[in-house]
Amino acid sequence: MAGAAGRPAVLGGMGPFLLGAAAMFTAMYSTQAILPQLGRDFGVSPSQAGLTVSVVIGALAAGAWLWGPLSDRIGRRASLVLASALLVVPSLLVAVAPTFGLLLAARVLQGLCMPGLLTVGVPYVTEAFTARIGTRAMGYYVSSLVVGGFVGRVGVALATALVGWRVALGAVAALPLLATVVMRRSLPPEPDLPRSSGLSGATLRRLLGNRALIAATVAGSASFGSFLGVFSYLDFRLERAPFGLSAAQIGLVFGLWIMGAAGPAAGRLAGHVGWRAVAGGALGLAATGITISLVPVLAVVVAGLALVALGNFCCVTAAQLGVAASTDRDRGIASALYFSVYYVAGALGGYVPGLAWEAWGWVGVWVLVLAAQLTGIAVVGATAVRGRRSP
Repeated sequence: MAGAAGRPAVLGGMGPFLLGAAAMFTAMYSTQAILPQLGRDFGVSPSQAGLTVSVVIGALAAGAWLWGPLSDRIGRRASLVLASALLVVPSLLVAVAPTFGLLLAARVLQGLCMPGLLTVGVPYVTEAFTARIGTRAMGYYVSSLVVGGFVGRVGVALATALVGWRVALGAVAALPLLATVVMRRSLPPEPDLPRSSGLSGATLRRLLGNRALIAATVAGSASFGSFLGVFSYLDFRLERAPFGLSAAQIGLVFGLWIMGAAGPAAGRLAGHVGWRAVAGGALGLAATGITISLVPVLAVVVAGLALVALGNFCCVTAAQLGVAASTDRDRGIASALYFSVYYVAGALGGYVPGLAWEAWGWVGVWVLVLAAQLTGIAVVGATAVRGRRSP
């Protein structure tokens, strides 16, 4: 399967799952690039508009504890198909919400469905594909999320400029519907798994004592929370002087998500040098990028944001490999632990930097983001040192 003739077949096997993951991520970030428009239409502040991202992330963190253990019992494939089907209805409700409160409620429902695709995705990729194509399988998974995020941001921003945000968000619902049909027909099953010990205090204590899992969780959460904070409030900065960009132009900046194409390469590198080295280096790269973005020159800001995006996607790929490698049992629960913390960090990243922006502008966002990134570097480095000293 490593040869040129075998590779398309392997990637074709991942195709249905990658479509479902991309559709889910499109829905997740469908409001992020249009926060100013939502704020104006509903008469809410920037930090309140940011709640349309934060509530999804918070609901996802809670829902991870349902879908992770559930997938250990009913299987990854069944969980993936069910979650994709359930996601269609709240995605339609978002487009027709008459008030900001109902919009937030519909976004919460979306967030509760998404862990069935996202939390389950890490163990599914590990069990169904890593044995065949190695660590780059996780990179392909992350790249599919990048594609979904790109469509959710750039596609929705451009469509909003043409037909309004309600039509743009309504069109998003077609993607999980299509993914449900495709996955139900052709999603490959995972191999037989070790019997799950179930969600219990003993299981949680065992996983919380797993240093590799905790380090991966901190690294991924620090990266994601800081990344979300940067890109949630970027549009407010770029629409003001000295940049003065339009909504469509700002939407194009989210094209920097293409940096997620580095996911497979990051996965291969992690297979050679270890996931910790890749995660720590990627966080350092992102910290450099957010610092560069302080310069009030558009080209320099874009270059800094490119480093933030590249660092995030490489770090997340490495961290998810760390989660998968940390245990061979109860991977659904381990993934739930990872993603619950990961998305709590994301929820904070979607809201708290908004307060910093309102008080201190982009410098305030920079301080918060840099602190999170340096914390991630410190924890990964500390656990790596302990691992080398252990007998």
